[in-house]
Amino acid sequence: MSLHSDDLTPEEARRDHWEMLGFLALNASLGAAIGFLVAFAIVWLDLGGLGTSLSRSSHPVLPTVMMAVPLALTFAAAVTASAVMTMPYRKKKQR
Repeated sequence: MSLHSDDLTPEEARRDHWEMLGFLALNASLGAAIGFLVAFAIVWLDLGGLGTSLSRSSHPVLPTVMMAVPLALTFAAAVTASAVMTMPYRKKKQR
């Protein structure tokens, strides 16, 4: 197997993959944080009377978690997908 001038060495490829995984993990974390903030805002702003219903509930934690976790996962997936679509491809080696 011969290396062309634009191929990466195994070490460079490994480093590049870790950088991409870190980039995607950062975007997923930011998306999840946005999802949790949206869930907090829904409860805090009492949209649809949700905050009032939760405050009167004897067990408000489970419904809150059941709303917040899917929102966080959805936002994390959306932000990560947009990051993948807009990820610039750069050649690591110059010709």
